[in-house]
Amino acid sequence: MGLYHNKKIAFLFIFPALLLMLVFIYYPIFQNFIYSMFRWSAFSSEKIFIGIDNYLRLFKDPVFYIALKNNLLYASFSIFFQVGLGLIIAAILEEKFLRKYQPFFRTVFFIPAIISITVAGLLWQLIYNPNIGIINEGLRAIGLDNLAHPWLADGKTAIFSVIVMSQWQYTGYIVLLFIVGIHKIPQELYESAMIDGANSIQKFWTITVPQVKEMIIVSVTITIIGGFKVFDEVYVMTGGGPGRSTEVLSSFMYRSGFRNDEMGYAAAIATIIFVITFLLTLLELKISHKKDEV
Repeated sequence: MGLYHNKKIAFLFIFPALLLMLVFIYYPIFQNFIYSMFRWSAFSSEKIFIGIDNYLRLFKDPVFYIALKNNLLYASFSIFFQVGLGLIIAAILEEKFLRKYQPFFRTVFFIPAIISITVAGLLWQLIYNPNIGIINEGLRAIGLDNLAHPWLADGKTAIFSVIVMSQWQYTGYIVLLFIVGIHKIPQELYESAMIDGANSIQKFWTITVPQVKEMIIVSVTITIIGGFKVFDEVYVMTGGGPGRSTEVLSSFMYRSGFRNDEMGYAAAIATIIFVITFLLTLLELKISHKKDEV
């Protein structure tokens, strides 16, 4: 009786959270899918049912594949730099010879993460400016004028330029997550490894990486989702241009819905974004679970 009573009390405590999730997360996802089955305008109450035509049109649209490729590039670079490089930086900052300077470096790495994306985007627009930007000016100053380039105006380099800006902004946040995870590792493990003659690289691979595996999973999940939700950086720095070379799924959705007034088509794009991020997250969790079993 007591256990049953406790379950009822526990349910009463979690019910408000479940209700909020149903109303503000799951219901909108379902409603968006329903909207994607119609052709409709934001300026009219008339909705014409067209079934899966929006999805068929989307899969034939070349811009969709450009946007999908850019999102995949964004997510891949984010995993490599934010998770991979972030873990290495965190491990270096945890070395004894740097610990007394760690507060300074933590602040330096975290400052970009608290800057508004709009401000950061405008800042990097100036950095990439072909005439007065620090990158081209620096190249000219050392005699490499031939490498000076209109980074955001060239379709071949624009998306990579935006990605670099994003890595600069968010890597510090992931570094702090890893520092927190490394702090929880018992120092006895490192001391035993030192007695056995392990160097810093061996300690990193045999102790640090396995011990922060849960934090790595969380960080990879965050970066994958972030890689497919990216919008602000592209919108501020390039607007999806030049041409459609930096278009991502979110900016494609925005353009379709709020510029072309094709709300049903935009809802279909939103559904695809949700499905991709959901499946990739499940796949990543399944792979990590298999590694745990091994």
